[in-house]
Amino acid sequence: MRRVGSRTVADDAQAMSPPDRDRDTPWARVSQFIAEQMGLHFPHERLADLQRGLAGAAGEFGFQDPAACADWLMATPLTKAQLQVLASHLTVGETYFFRDANTFEALASRVLPALVHARRGREQRLRLWSAACASGEEAYSLAILLHQSMPDLKDWRVTILATDINPHVLRKAVSGVYGEWSFRGVPRGVKDRYFDRTSDGRYVIRSEVRTLVAFEHVNLVEDAYPSLATDTNAMDLILCRNVLMYFAPAQVGTVVTKLHHALVDGGWLVVSPSEASQALFPQFVTVNVPGVILYQKRDARSREESGAPAREMPVSWEPQAPVAHPAAPLAAASPEKPGAVEPLPYAAAVSLFEQGCYGEAADTLLASCAQHTPEPRACSLLARALANQGRLADALAWCDRWIAADKLDTAGHYLRAVILLEHGRPDEARGSLQRALYLDPNFVLAHVALGNLARSRGQDDEAKKHFANAVPLLARLHPDDRLPESDGLTAGRLTETIAALTAPGARDDAR
Repeated sequence: MRRVGSRTVADDAQAMSPPDRDRDTPWARVSQFIAEQMGLHFPHERLADLQRGLAGAAGEFGFQDPAACADWLMATPLTKAQLQVLASHLTVGETYFFRDANTFEALASRVLPALVHARRGREQRLRLWSAACASGEEAYSLAILLHQSMPDLKDWRVTILATDINPHVLRKAVSGVYGEWSFRGVPRGVKDRYFDRTSDGRYVIRSEVRTLVAFEHVNLVEDAYPSLATDTNAMDLILCRNVLMYFAPAQVGTVVTKLHHALVDGGWLVVSPSEASQALFPQFVTVNVPGVILYQKRDARSREESGAPAREMPVSWEPQAPVAHPAAPLAAASPEKPGAVEPLPYAAAVSLFEQGCYGEAADTLLASCAQHTPEPRACSLLARALANQGRLADALAWCDRWIAADKLDTAGHYLRAVILLEHGRPDEARGSLQRALYLDPNFVLAHVALGNLARSRGQDDEAKKHFANAVPLLARLHPDDRLPESDGLTAGRLTETIAALTAPGARDDAR
């Protein structure tokens, strides 16, 4: 048992009355340990919540006393499975459909109509993310809202990504089965229209809604996003409600920055009323709607047009000549130095990209490409920057140009497949994935992508074959090894994902 100071947590907890334990320094050290391991924040005023959570986890770890369990946890290298057990007890998974009526009214009356109007008749595509979905009611509420407000929904490509750190509540979310308590305050007509009654008196959501939602295990603090590999890029709307309260201030800043990067320009972030604070969201423009505060991402140009203060550019660069489409002829070399090609401002574009300034990174490269032949790495970065803005047709064109310049680069074929999948062209994506594997049979992400594509088509046997090809490749790696072209995804996390996808009873609509 690990010692905290000269005593264990169990020693101190046994010697103190319950009120004293809430202020106990050893318990504060347990809080620090949990923050370091999981990114969850339990300040002094929430130590009682920490104790209650550990009391629930203690039984699963074989302890009767939560303090003794805490000592064991701090002395033991924790596996991913053990961390997930902790997460299931330390985070609150209780929610209900259409929670906070003001928020959903704002989405229905302002946010979604504006997004639909901007895309209808053009690229009819919507991408929404419930970034702490708990047992799924929020994500399914979004899906129901789209069904109610978009009569031509079948003509749109809609993605609703639902993620959570808690695997227990995710399993409930995937099942789509709920009791009466999840419908408190919801009009009876919603339940009758979108749910079927089960034999035990509960309600299961209908497939027309379920198929719009994809579930994924994501740690908002530790995991890398936005990412094409995990479909967390180019979001139009992110709901991240009642989750920032779990994080330390520094972690809140990190999460908010990554969520900002994951949105397209003009995209919306929604937090809970208790979390709304301009100090926490300086990158966003605050929009006040009756009963709710929303945050919108706007680039420097749109901020100037709206009168909002412009965001300071973190890396200085000068605007160049008008941008060029990939199919347009490139300008010849400078006449002062015949045959010489000025190097691309690649480093500046990389820096901008890493800061989430995808538009600025793309503009930097496009301006230079109008004058000089781009290197394959510039085509690659440009394709990624454009895809992260949701400009899929442009991203695909530059990806094709990358492949034309270097046909043997497997990453180009893989990125092309990812963009095609997001563009709703699965047959072409499958061909690109197969070409990537022809060039490199050990390219694990291509195997997994083919498996997911087969699952989406209901071809379970084929999906299992692709996943089975990936497993031994991952076994050769250390669990913490980051996979190429994965935006930071580790071998261990992907192994866990495959295990969940291939577990008995795994549903086709789970990701």
